Amino acid sequence: MFEQLESVCLRYEDIAQELASGQATNDIKRYTALMKEQSELTPLIEAYQQYKQAGQDTEDALAMLENESDEEMRELAKEELQDAKARTEELTEKLKILLLPKDPNDDKNVIIEIRAGAGGDEAALFAAEIYRMYVHYADARRWKTSVVDFEEIGIGGMKYITFMIEGSGAYSRLKYESGVHRVQRVPETESGGRIHTSTITVAVMPEVTEDIDIDIPAEDVRMDITRASGDGGQGVNTTDSAVRLTHIPTGIVIYSQTERSQLQNKAKAWALLRSKLYDLEMQKRHDAEADLRRSQVGTGDRSEKIRTYNFPQSRVTDHRIKLTLYNLSEVMNGDLDEIIDHLTTADQEAKLLKMQE
Repeated sequence: MFEQLESVCLRYEDIAQELASGQATNDIKRYTALMKEQSELTPLIEAYQQYKQAGQDTEDALAMLENESDEEMRELAKEELQDAKARTEELTEKLKILLLPKDPNDDKNVIIEIRAGAGGDEAALFAAEIYRMYVHYADARRWKTSVVDFEEIGIGGMKYITFMIEGSGAYSRLKYESGVHRVQRVPETESGGRIHTSTITVAVMPEVTEDIDIDIPAEDVRMDITRASGDGGQGVNTTDSAVRLTHIPTGIVIYSQTERSQLQNKAKAWALLRSKLYDLEMQKRHDAEADLRRSQVGTGDRSEKIRTYNFPQSRVTDHRIKLTLYNLSEVMNGDLDEIIDHLTTADQEAKLLKMQE
């Protein structure tokens, strides 16, 4: 671990020297990449410096104990030694986590697809509520949300909705949300007062950017331009602006109609198609690397039941990490950080165990 840390320190120094020389500013792309790398390495460098300081404090306290005869000073040295050892242990674990291979998609924007599953209208109503939950979460972090496509039902529910969340680290926070979400409650449409169980599925995909090499031959995609349907407002459904892409090899169909401009709808549709094909490739890799899948917390299997929202008991249970909270109303209003923090920690611990095998 320490050889790796020293190597990182050398790299950090090289970056600092290159940035200070001013030569990097001649190539804006390289300058941006260096700034990004420096920013990513800074927490690790700072933690390592704190670790080395804790080690020095330990040596100083031991030296004081060895050379000091005054009992009061010896007690002070013992306290400092205990504190330094505790910090060393804490920082050792922190460094192990910071040295874990970084998910290259963590900083990316995300495309989220929510679909009503078992439960009819109640599932569609819950899908709409989960969509609003993620919008509230994004708003709290000052991330931008935009809808790609959706289909509503008459009572305010959604058969499906696809939307994008743009913000730094969006994928790192939301990647654990993929899977089956289950709701238990008395439906608004149920007069008998019986508790029903319904499900929806959530798929979280990183937006495909320039650093991801994904080739989509033009002959593999058929594009149709149609007139937008539904409640367009502001003239959205008065022109041929809706775009439908059909990826012939996989049968994936993408439809975008939420923007007034055909060009904007086309851009959204292509972004979603690229993300879907990349997501498909990631799924294949997860299936092929069974050991890796076991070391991750629910970022691969879309058929996995990951969470239950029990309204009568105001209970939220994440089944992957056996976490139960009794703050359902807060969660539905977008307060997801406690759940996501626990999932992140569990994922890091699983990866650490995997590395030690």
